[in-house]
Amino acid sequence: MDNVYSVTQVNLYIKNMFIRDYALNNILIKGEVSNCKYHTSGHIYFTLKDNKGQIACVMFAGQRNGLKFQLKEGQSVIAAGSVSVYERDGKYQLYAREIILDGAGILYQRYEQLKNRLAAEGLFDAEHKKNIPVYPGRVGIVTARTGAVIQDIINITKRRNPYVQLILYPALVQGEGAAETVAAGIRALDRLGVDTIIVGRGGGSIEDLWAFNEEIVAQAIYECSTPVISAVGHETDVTIADFVADLRAPTPSAAAELAVRDIKAILFDIEAYNHSLNSGLQKKIAAYRNELKHLNLKLDYASPIYQIRQRRQQLIDMEQKLRQQMQAKLTAKRHLMELYIEKMEGLSPLKKLNQGYSLVLNGENKVLNSLNKVSEGEKIRICVTDGDILAQVEELVRKERM
Repeated sequence: MDNVYSVTQVNLYIKNMFIRDYALNNILIKGEVSNCKYHTSGHIYFTLKDNKGQIACVMFAGQRNGLKFQLKEGQSVIAAGSVSVYERDGKYQLYAREIILDGAGILYQRYEQLKNRLAAEGLFDAEHKKNIPVYPGRVGIVTARTGAVIQDIINITKRRNPYVQLILYPALVQGEGAAETVAAGIRALDRLGVDTIIVGRGGGSIEDLWAFNEEIVAQAIYECSTPVISAVGHETDVTIADFVADLRAPTPSAAAELAVRDIKAILFDIEAYNHSLNSGLQKKIAAYRNELKHLNLKLDYASPIYQIRQRRQQLIDMEQKLRQQMQAKLTAKRHLMELYIEKMEGLSPLKKLNQGYSLVLNGENKVLNSLNKVSEGEKIRICVTDGDILAQVEELVRKERM
């Protein structure tokens, strides 16, 4: 009993075979809807059948965003997804990623094929995208001559900036020859030299919007040197033109708002720039004035006249200081001299004489201040204030010491 496998192992093996099959992982299946059930979880369970067979299908809640209609019994649809095995039941089923009503399925397949090819050729690359001018003077429009689209664009542009010139290239936007006229309009406005081109139309089915999924329109947008805004259908409608254009707008009205800036915002910006410019200019002027004052001060300081004035003032200050020092010296000397005079007057013999004293000199004109310096009979001179007295010593009388 070798090589015995469990049911789970067999189911897992079969599932892996399905997973490795590329065709089963990217498959389109056409059939009639039956046994359709919307589960409370959000999943949709249904069966696709034809006159010879049927296959179980499920679309999980996370994939339902792409479903644009209510799935009902008896509808003929094309479901895109992958076929795999549900291991618990051992049954294979289609895990649908997208479901479209039959009739649009062939167009959708052409759409996917063209989108993939143009993407591979680089028509969608970001490096080819051009910036939309902020302040356009002329805006070209490729759309139908009549209808809500052109009126909405005109009304929004007039409200936002009435000075912008709108140039309409009336084109067929639906039916036979529509793609050719749209491409011709893009090229004509590009040659005219407008600043921005809006290409668009209102909403509709995939058949109605098909002109904007044609390669001729994609090539015209790609080769256009003027920035192109694509505004086809509603926000949920995505065309080949949207991928190639420099900017995609969700609606034609939004395209007008993206192409034409509100003049109120422009005037506000101008006022802000004016205020900023004036403020900056005033600051510059004030800075230059301060610098000029500083330079004038430096120039005055370096000028010969200023230097002469400074030197003259220094000389005056030095002269005044010298006079003050000389005066102080003279005052000090005078005071010292007065002290000396006082001392001299205190030592002056004349002053003593005036007080009643006299000066006695011997014959040799030496001061007699002791009996030992004179002898009896010797002539002496007695000096008083108004003259001299000549006398002779008669007797020497010694004092007894106490």
